[in-house]
Amino acid sequence: MHPAALPPDALLADVQEMHTRRSGPGGQHRNKVQTAVVLMHRPTEIAAEAAERRSQAENRRVAMGRLRLKLALEHRTPASPAPSARWQARVRGGHLAVAVDHPDYPALVAEALDQLQAHGLDMPAAAAALGVSSTQLLKLFKKTPAAWTTLNRLRVGMGLPVLK
Repeated sequence: MHPAALPPDALLADVQEMHTRRSGPGGQHRNKVQTAVVLMHRPTEIAAEAAERRSQAENRRVAMGRLRLKLALEHRTPASPAPSARWQARVRGGHLAVAVDHPDYPALVAEALDQLQAHGLDMPAAAAALGVSSTQLLKLFKKTPAAWTTLNRLRVGMGLPVLK
């Protein structure tokens, strides 16, 4: 299972959490208290941080979301032969329904990238393996600039043109 698809508790077991101070708005409280949270996934050494909130708990939640997305974009696992139950639950009438801020979004992006990698970045073949159209697959990546940039970086690495 891809780390981005793990439940939060299971993912936290592989994460090292560090606290620090960051400058910026927030007043004296922010400058005196270590509210910034840095999470590092030990097996992959991929890290994410959040420091924009005054609360350490809020920063931990935001950092966890960022870590899951970074894991989805930067770490590849072998693609499974069939779409996951999570993926199938999100496909309705051929349309992939997920909001960018939903906890399933990073896992779906990871699954899509793993399928694309397995199919040599052939968008129609990967989309068919996932049970959606190429357009639906592209829309998944267009939801966040980081996902779109990662897809295009992989395409350039394979000698394919950049998608607009």
